[in-house]
Amino acid sequence: MKNKEHFKFSTGVVAYPVFFVLIIWLVFWFEVRFGYNFSKYGVFPQTLKGLRGVLLSPFIHGDIKHIYHNTVPLFVLSTALFYFYRHIAWKVILLGILLSGFLTWCMGRPSYHIGISGLIYVLVSFTFFKGVFAKHYRLIALSLMVIFLYGSMIWYTLPIEKGISWEGHMAGLITGLLFALIFRKEIAKPKKYVWEHENYNEENDPFLKHFDEDGNFIETVEPEIEEKQLNISYTYKKNPEKD
Repeated sequence: MKNKEHFKFSTGVVAYPVFFVLIIWLVFWFEVRFGYNFSKYGVFPQTLKGLRGVLLSPFIHGDIKHIYHNTVPLFVLSTALFYFYRHIAWKVILLGILLSGFLTWCMGRPSYHIGISGLIYVLVSFTFFKGVFAKHYRLIALSLMVIFLYGSMIWYTLPIEKGISWEGHMAGLITGLLFALIFRKEIAKPKKYVWEHENYNEENDPFLKHFDEDGNFIETVEPEIEEKQLNISYTYKKNPEKD
């Protein structure tokens, strides 16, 4: 698969992230408008009923501050995912929701865990580690940008603030790292030059033939092409009218 097929813009690069953002805001608007509280549908660890939150909790947010802080990272990171990793973007998102939610259910405190921040941590972790492992200059640049923008989020994988599901953040971080190790195919590979291939032979390299064993340039003078002399032959014919 050629590198140029990986980094290709399409309407889905922006349309899908906008769709995700609209869904979580519509759910939040519905709660506020009709006075519902969907927090009970979040992940409640170690209970059978709490397993439904693995699928439902990403769409539920506690207040306007909660959903606001998740909106911009969700849009930015999912847009980057669909542009740089479009071949596996849906796998990362769907499996990321399931696995990070299940890990939260396994190791979380006995409380309702809600919000799409678990998926956001999946995207941060996957984007950073995948860029480092892939060793492609564009993906490494993306990793550095993600660290610059969202590197401080690492602190929220620790229990430093009450009311924040650090378990969900930690689950997302672990999930992203696992995906970076597992998803190796359909990833842009760094360009290999001729001398990096296994079947490369220095003796057949036309460039190296211009240098001797000591590395000195061998000047080759092209033989001058002798110009062919143009011979002109004149043929005289008698005019019969003059006879």
